[in-house]
Amino acid sequence: MNKRLIWRKSVNAVMLTLTGVFTALTVSALFLILGRLIYNGAASLDWNFFTKLPLSPGELGGGMANAIVGSLEIVGMAALIGLPIGFVAGIYLSEFEDRHFASAVRFVADLLNGIPSIVVGLLAWSLLVVAMKGFSAIAGSVALSVMLIPIVTRQTEQFLREVPQSLREGALALGASKWRTIATVVVPAGSKGILTGMILGIARISGESAPLLFTSLNNQYWGGGITQPTASLPVMIYTHAMSPFDDWHRQAWAAGLALIALVLAANISARFVLARGISVPRG
Repeated sequence: MNKRLIWRKSVNAVMLTLTGVFTALTVSALFLILGRLIYNGAASLDWNFFTKLPLSPGELGGGMANAIVGSLEIVGMAALIGLPIGFVAGIYLSEFEDRHFASAVRFVADLLNGIPSIVVGLLAWSLLVVAMKGFSAIAGSVALSVMLIPIVTRQTEQFLREVPQSLREGALALGASKWRTIATVVVPAGSKGILTGMILGIARISGESAPLLFTSLNNQYWGGGITQPTASLPVMIYTHAMSPFDDWHRQAWAAGLALIALVLAANISARFVLARGISVPRG
């Protein structure tokens, strides 16, 4: 008996040690990335970085104001396209499930989640850039929305399925229609989780560069509209990091720090929404 107890305690100690070591490695990787970005990029995050355009290669100074605005524009349009589609698809999978078609939709959503982003960019290039005969912000938004839709779809389905069935039955028993039950009972009950999934989905697509290289490309100046090539932070990081100029390398580090700060802020906001139980108010 003592031997079995000693063995169990030994195994428990070893497993606790292993979990502690791997947890420390995971956390240290995050802090290593953050530390490297802060060390190389914090000094370059000045007013000029946020307000001025990039200068010609070899010139010192300038900023990435056009890339910041371009990223907000592209991601914003992608959210306007992808969030409603993913939201409605998630409602269908949760509330109107058909045995065969719903399984196909769910399979396609999971498949899209696993497709490399560069393949999505190639698809958007062949369908939009070639047809429009030029790179554009709208093509980049469509590419990012294709990545956003399956994330929002599966998150919406997951959180709506966690709403107790008794709430649906109670609303239906009071004479509410199926759609009224969904709109006034089910969606508000799962709204904090749905909102969290949307925030995380937007954070996920905000750092993608491969689809934008094929669609919106880049622009050293202010964008000329959604039908013109548009700068974005991920693409600017790529082009500046690959250049032979030290000042561009400095700005690439600064852009990386700004981008990771936005992603971290989005993740913290999502955690706050989920923890505090903030829900979308009913109209």
